[in-house]
Amino acid sequence: MSATAPELRVRDYAPAQDDFFAEVVAGLRERQKTIPCKFLYDEYGSELFERICELEEYYPTRTELSIMDERVEEMSAAVGSRVLLVEYGSGSGRKTRLLLEALAEPVGYVPIDISREALEASARSLARAYPNLEILPVCADYTQELSLPESSRPAHRTCVYFPGSTIGNFQPDPAVEFLARMRRVAGASGVALVGVDLRKAPEILERAYDDREGVTAAFNLNLLEHINRELDADFPVEAFQHKAVYRPEPGRVEMHLVCERDLVVKIRDEEISFREGESIHTENSYKYSLDEFAELAERAGFRVARVWTDARSFFSVQLLVPGPA
Repeated sequence: MSATAPELRVRDYAPAQDDFFAEVVAGLRERQKTIPCKFLYDEYGSELFERICELEEYYPTRTELSIMDERVEEMSAAVGSRVLLVEYGSGSGRKTRLLLEALAEPVGYVPIDISREALEASARSLARAYPNLEILPVCADYTQELSLPESSRPAHRTCVYFPGSTIGNFQPDPAVEFLARMRRVAGASGVALVGVDLRKAPEILERAYDDREGVTAAFNLNLLEHINRELDADFPVEAFQHKAVYRPEPGRVEMHLVCERDLVVKIRDEEISFREGESIHTENSYKYSLDEFAELAERAGFRVARVWTDARSFFSVQLLVPGPA
């Protein structure tokens, strides 16, 4: 192990402030006000999310890590040797380390994250831990089409890694579009390894997204602080409350910020009116049965080759391979 990380070049395609402004204002002009959940992950938001992952109520990270601990050798064998590992939403990299330790001769690692600070910290840490692995970080909104760097050594195949149940943040049709983009990145011989949260009792789900310590509430409210800071807005953050609710028919947890009084918010030169009780919809988290997710994958041109779950079937890690489009 090397004590000093090699120099890293971060390819920066992060959204410009004008794009951030346009997306926020457009979402807040909708009948149901909304802000894309990708903007939850500024530097502080990313730190808060790492704290959420440690909470007793938040089962997804703990459960996925337990699956990885027990089955990562099987995953590695299924993925194959000399892969280029491309990870969307790389975060702290704990699951990535488990996978990299198990993979046979990986030729490179491409972490992609919208938060440059979190990306650089994770990439430097991994570079110190794996000095012989080429690390090619990309700061970008991974929901958009990207031109990814190539490793200097040829890979046998590309493996796209998307842990953490983040696929659940997409509504079903956009999820299919995203999976299809993932299939294009993987290529004809590539694979994808995806974390998928499974359906379970509503009370378990709602506790996971509204913890007793209020960390998830702080994470959600930080979105308004992010907008205030970056877009010269004047959201009175204390006038909003975090709310998480499970909607059984679409099978998703929704996160909202509920306004507790009538007010007008200014964002640059735009004014947005709020009524008491009106909410901003900030995130969806869809939960799937195995059959439901297999159908999504098939619509995107994948087929599910392997599924690994925990003993309670709370969570799954699924290996996707190219199938009929």
